[in-house]
Amino acid sequence: MIITKKSLPRRTLLRGVGATIALPLLDAMVPAMTAQAKTAAAPARRLGFVYIPMGANLSQWTPPGDSGQLGRMSRILESMEPFKADLNVITNLENKNAYSAGNHATANSGFLSAAKAKMTEGADYELATTVDQIAAQHFGDQTALPSLELSMDLQTNVGDCDNGFACVYQNQLSWSSPTTPLHSVAHPRVAFERLFGDGGTAAQRRAELRIDNGILDWVGEDLTRLKKELGAGDKRTVEDYLDTVREVERRIERAEKQTEEAPLPDLDRPTGVPPAYADHARMMFDLQVLALQGDITRVTTFQLARETSNRTYPEIGVPDPHHPTSHHTNDPLKLEKLAKINAFHVSLFGYYLDKLSSVREGDGSLLDNCVLLCGSGMGNPDVHDHLNLPILVAGGAAGNLTGGRHIKYDEPVPLANLHLTLLDKVGVRLPSFGDSTGRIEELAL
Repeated sequence: MIITKKSLPRRTLLRGVGATIALPLLDAMVPAMTAQAKTAAAPARRLGFVYIPMGANLSQWTPPGDSGQLGRMSRILESMEPFKADLNVITNLENKNAYSAGNHATANSGFLSAAKAKMTEGADYELATTVDQIAAQHFGDQTALPSLELSMDLQTNVGDCDNGFACVYQNQLSWSSPTTPLHSVAHPRVAFERLFGDGGTAAQRRAELRIDNGILDWVGEDLTRLKKELGAGDKRTVEDYLDTVREVERRIERAEKQTEEAPLPDLDRPTGVPPAYADHARMMFDLQVLALQGDITRVTTFQLARETSNRTYPEIGVPDPHHPTSHHTNDPLKLEKLAKINAFHVSLFGYYLDKLSSVREGDGSLLDNCVLLCGSGMGNPDVHDHLNLPILVAGGAAGNLTGGRHIKYDEPVPLANLHLTLLDKVGVRLPSFGDSTGRIEELAL
């Protein structure tokens, strides 16, 4: 690590044997009173996607009232109330390219691609480059990782998963090319090591980190040198960030210990993760916050559950499997359970927004510099349609996006229009994307 009294490079790293830790934005990284300061101080814009499977109980999702200022929140979106000023709810987006015999597979695969998936059960699958990877190609060379792909379910299924569509379409959200799906990580330890491990095999890094009881022990020498060059405010910022890194690592270690003590894990989750779904999800969100705060990556995707998931949610009073419950046939009891599942997933997204808003960056928060899309590739799961998709957009895009609105269309508008607009918001300008017909003009400042 090279440190000068004039300024620190934005890509300053703490290094040790087996570990590398990127740092959050510090005052010392912005040279004072120079033209360069304006450029260096410009916040990096981040783009993230959170996927909710199998649509929603739309009557309980959609806020009341017409298009305009976001007023009273719907029942499912009640947890979004603290973030109303940073939130846009968009009603009546459609993904026409998701209609096919394999509606679950194409709901998932079409969410970020807005493209038709090739019908195949084999390895000759084909889709399109997804919106997140277009952004990653644009500014991924500025970060340690071009993108980060996370999920909640460890899936090893191959072959036909949905009426002639290969399982890969349901298992992976991100595609770096029409024939290259990107594997998502469900295990917190693997994700942690992807962000902070450096050198040797994954097994060697894990063994080394456990011997010394924590990743920060490996970078202590670099950290000591760094602190000598920092002001009081920057020291607090670094200490808070590293405290969070340490806490997330300890939670991962506790989860791994629980797995060792209970050798028969829940088959719906990978081993070595917290037994409670919400604890696992929050840990994965915390890892995303660390990745964005440290500028390790600026592009993330996270699948809260895969399509056709039979996960149950007894912690919220829904012991029934999600997929059968989503085929509600307008049964009031099933609709009530589906609304509870939807509200639970949205509340976890709210946890993410809260964490991002608590991280100070520049003159605002990390949330102010993010653009986040949370939603589903299916509308009404009972009929497998891809109309009136449940969609939330949050964040400020470094001053390029305002919130507090319900954008409600009378006629369906392509989901691809939103993707094209979100790319604009992070500085990636394209003439079109997928089956787009234009942009979401209501999101323009």
